[in-house]
Amino acid sequence: MKLNEIKDNEGSSKDRIRVGRGIGSGKGKTGGRGVKGQKARSGVAVNGFEGGQMPIYRRLPKRGFNNIFASEYVTVSLGRIQTAIDAKKLDPKATVDAAALKAAGVIRRLKDGVRVLSGGELTTKVSIEVAGASKAAVEKIEKSGGSIKLLVVAETAAE
Repeated sequence: MKLNEIKDNEGSSKDRIRVGRGIGSGKGKTGGRGVKGQKARSGVAVNGFEGGQMPIYRRLPKRGFNNIFASEYVTVSLGRIQTAIDAKKLDPKATVDAAALKAAGVIRRLKDGVRVLSGGELTTKVSIEVAGASKAAVEKIEKSGGSIKLLVVAETAAE
């Protein structure tokens, strides 16, 4: 094979269709848009419009509730922490907290705190200080000889 013999496989790319270039092209006159009406004009995209019929997003009932005051935590698995320790990005002798995780590049932003989940294995003895952790994660941390301190956020009493 020579460089001048290289070409794409047959049928791997289609030719561009030149729309609206005369009736002889097969895509002339209306250019595949049908006849007249709003959608035959340029610059129209009516998302969710069903020809006057009640749209599906209005036919279906609303469910649930979105609590705007709920805390949003960044989740980190134990496996991800162990990977950072192995890569020498986290110091296992120092306390691993949200700021250390951010500095090591394990998390991107802090949000309302960090919650540790039990995915992966933790083999290093490490002391962790985070906003929350799953029961399985706490067990794995203590099993590896480490300790975990959960930061309790002060809740406002509704009176």
